[in-house]
Amino acid sequence: MNNRLDQLKHFVRRHAQGRQTATGMPRLSVMMGETRTGPLPGLYDPMICLVLQGAKRVLIGDQILEYGTGCYFIASAEIPASGEVIDASPQLPYLSVALAFDPEVIASLLLEMPIVGEKSLGRSFAVSAADDELIDAFGRMLRLMERPQEIAVLAPLLEREILFRLLWGPQGGMLRQIARADSRLSRVRRVLNWIRQHYVERFRVEDLARLADMSPSVLHRHFKAVTAMTPIQYQKRIRLHEARRRLLAMPGDAAGVAFEVGYESASQFSREYARLFGVPPARDAREWRGKVLAEVSS
Repeated sequence: MNNRLDQLKHFVRRHAQGRQTATGMPRLSVMMGETRTGPLPGLYDPMICLVLQGAKRVLIGDQILEYGTGCYFIASAEIPASGEVIDASPQLPYLSVALAFDPEVIASLLLEMPIVGEKSLGRSFAVSAADDELIDAFGRMLRLMERPQEIAVLAPLLEREILFRLLWGPQGGMLRQIARADSRLSRVRRVLNWIRQHYVERFRVEDLARLADMSPSVLHRHFKAVTAMTPIQYQKRIRLHEARRRLLAMPGDAAGVAFEVGYESASQFSREYARLFGVPPARDAREWRGKVLAEVSS
């Protein structure tokens, strides 16, 4: 495995430009960082992140996952999470490659694979060790960064191989549910999508349950299993992420932003914002603007 990982590290070091770099291939990016980071909250889309060097910690709800060299994090639903690089240095930088999932590609693969019965719905995220076949497939994918004339033909084939390896791997059951319209995960994702689109609005769990075609108690159990949060907690995270996006994009009145994203109390908003992001909203926006100005002037 070490030789295979060394090849991937070589490609990432040659082409990564900062925290996240597009590769010229759809949905594929590489990352390199020379320092540890604090927690960086964000909304994780369905994806796989394979660590080639260093280590990372992810906090989702009350769950903490750590993964390092040769291991991957996988998510099958849209989840608010905080990611933190915990092992990196200029001599041994953090290196990783990430692939966002395309449900249509997964569905097309499932048509050609044996039917597997749906298991009980568990977490929509996990950490596993990568086997040699998966690392080989990522290596051939990354090699295309130096052969751009081959990307159009070979990248789709290699993406299918990576997904095929994952479907047969320890998290294959989780991945299979992404593409099945009638799966429990797909029904929970209907609710996740509704909350993200209507995060300002109040809701009743009974209405969400009808959307998922489940009873309220069953929806609550499956929602918590998928996201490690209740629907209310999930909505709160979405509101806070949207508030931060607005404050950083167009700095202004934090209290005004709080009401725009659905809060009725500016003080409650400030407390919950600081709890998630580490600093109060106005200070966060001010420090972010300072970092941007420093980068521009350097």
